Amino acid sequence: MNSLVHSQPRRAIILSAGQGKRLLPHTADRPKCLIEFQGRAVIEHQIDHLIAAGFEHISVVIGYSAAQVEQRLSQRYKDAPAVIEPVFNPFFELADNLASCWMARTAMMNGDFLILNGDTLFELPVLERLMASPSGPITLAIDRKNAYDADDMKVILEGERLVRVGKKLDLQVVNGESIGMMVFRGEGSALFHNALERIMRTPEALTRWYLSVIDELAATGQVFTQSIEGLAWAELDFPHDLEQARRLATLDAAVETAHD
Repeated sequence: MNSLVHSQPRRAIILSAGQGKRLLPHTADRPKCLIEFQGRAVIEHQIDHLIAAGFEHISVVIGYSAAQVEQRLSQRYKDAPAVIEPVFNPFFELADNLASCWMARTAMMNGDFLILNGDTLFELPVLERLMASPSGPITLAIDRKNAYDADDMKVILEGERLVRVGKKLDLQVVNGESIGMMVFRGEGSALFHNALERIMRTPEALTRWYLSVIDELAATGQVFTQSIEGLAWAELDFPHDLEQARRLATLDAAVETAHD
C-alpha cells in the first residue's frame, strides 16, 4: 500500500534528445522539443510548469541539434529560479531513450526525481496531481480512454499498482496508458538507478526504452500509478498530434493570462 506521506521531488529529467522524424517536415530545421505553440517551444512549456511546481534543478537531455537547444535554454532561462542543465547524449542516433536516462544518471543520485518525456505537453494540474500522489517508490501518471492504438504506451493495473507497461499488451486487459511522466521517491530512485546501470552493461541496452525497465520493476510490487483523467495533455508523435497540442497551448495561455 502507498504511504500517505507526500514527498515533493525538486529534481527533474526531461528526455529531449531526438529529432522527431515522424513529425517531418515540422522538424526539418529543429528538434521536436523546439516546435512552438503560443510563442513557446515544447521544452519551454515543460520547464515553465516544472518551475511553477517548485522544481529547482532540471536536467534536459539533448542530442539532435544540441547547440540550437542549448542556445534557446540559455537565452530563456539565464535568470530562472531553477538550474537548467543541458546534458548531451552523443548516442541519440544509435540508441533508444534508456541511454538518455543513463546520461542523466547523476541527477538520480541525489534523492527523489521526476522523468518526463520531451514530447509530452500538459497543463500544470497534471503535474500537480502526480506530485500530490501517495508516496509510492515509483509512480506513473496514467490516463484512460475508450480505445488504444499500437503506438500507445499501455498499462495493466491491479488496483493502483502497475502490473505491466508496454505497447504490445493484450487490449482485452489494458486499463490505461502512460503519459510519459513519472516520479521516483525513496527506494524507487535506487531501484531504477541500479536497474539502469545493470541493463546498460548488456548487449541489448541500446535498443531498450526506459519504460521497459519500469515494466521489469513492476514485478517487485513497488510501481504504482496516478490517474490524471479529466486533465489535458498531448503527446507529439505525428503531424496530426499538432492540432491537439495547439488547443492545449491556447488553453494554457488563457489560464496563465487569467492568473496574471
